[in-house]
Amino acid sequence: MRAVLVDDEKLALNYLEKLLSGMNDFEVIGKYQNADQAFEAIVRDRPDVVFLDIEMPGINGIEMAERLEGHLHKINIVFVTAYNDHAIKAFELNAIDYILKPVQRSRLAKTVQRLLDEYKDSVTASPVANPMMIQCFQSLKINLPESYQQHVTIRWRTSKAQELFAYLLHYRGQLVRKDTLLELFWPDTDWKKGFTQLYTTIYQIRKTLENIGAGVSITSLDKGYKLELNDTKLDVQQWEERINKALPITDHTLSEHLQLVSLYQGDYLADYDYLWAESERQRLREMWLRHAMQVADYVASRGEHVEALTLYQRIQLFHPHVEESYFMLMRLYDVLGDRSSVELQYANLKEMLHNEFDVEPQQHIQLWYRKWREKEN
Repeated sequence: MRAVLVDDEKLALNYLEKLLSGMNDFEVIGKYQNADQAFEAIVRDRPDVVFLDIEMPGINGIEMAERLEGHLHKINIVFVTAYNDHAIKAFELNAIDYILKPVQRSRLAKTVQRLLDEYKDSVTASPVANPMMIQCFQSLKINLPESYQQHVTIRWRTSKAQELFAYLLHYRGQLVRKDTLLELFWPDTDWKKGFTQLYTTIYQIRKTLENIGAGVSITSLDKGYKLELNDTKLDVQQWEERINKALPITDHTLSEHLQLVSLYQGDYLADYDYLWAESERQRLREMWLRHAMQVADYVASRGEHVEALTLYQRIQLFHPHVEESYFMLMRLYDVLGDRSSVELQYANLKEMLHNEFDVEPQQHIQLWYRKWREKEN
């Protein structure tokens, strides 16, 4: 494994090189005191890992690592720092390894072994034949290629990393400014610490995605980040594209429309209280509701009452405040001769409207119900 060392202190550089030279399968190909010279060499020589001091004159280690990530997406960074344990915890460096000065041989050996293990895994890993699918309906998950037949809940290092990834995914293909991210995710942190938190969290996200083999890339630009899906699919994006391209509902296209209804497994990122996702959540919810109602109405018009009943129950589950779903279920239960369910739906409708809006059911529903009661009696 090839390494570059960067530290403005010559003695520290020489000492770290001496320690690393005694470790198997590890080669130091360069050491630099000047950050600009180090940056050019690293981009040119593409080492497997960079041992980087945080505090250097001019550009500090965090900023240099940020620049490197923009050019070499899969490079490993190990920070060498004189910060105390309290400061290290504040940086949330769970995914980035770090070594405190003065460097201890035993601690360095653990870092080297971890790096070697990851390197061997990356070399022996089999290429993924089919693209992955990221799931955003209800929960944030990775669906592996069909041959794997697995659904993976991503194990994020921190909840902040999960939300930041979801936010970049939300704005996929667009530049998201760093100052916007700092204001949203670290509003009460001073700029320097906030920037460090941002960088380390981005690093965590990249490492997490690499570990599961996702083809998603996050590019660092001067003023922000851009997430690209590349070959990875996104369930909400594909679903919306299929909805927009779907032909009108007919007997021949009904199966396609029924599939589109069932693919909506829950609201957009519904398991998380992300306020920034609410407008998109509502937009997709309304899109699904309009489509599901059209499909359910068509199925009911074909006389397939049990199938229509199932569809309206699903609509009511996702949209318990839609009055029309209660009314349609009342009418379908009436056709099926299920008197108690008609009564229950009307009672549920009255309770929902009273609790949520303090109103009574619409006049045409009250009129239908009265006539139905008269008929039944």
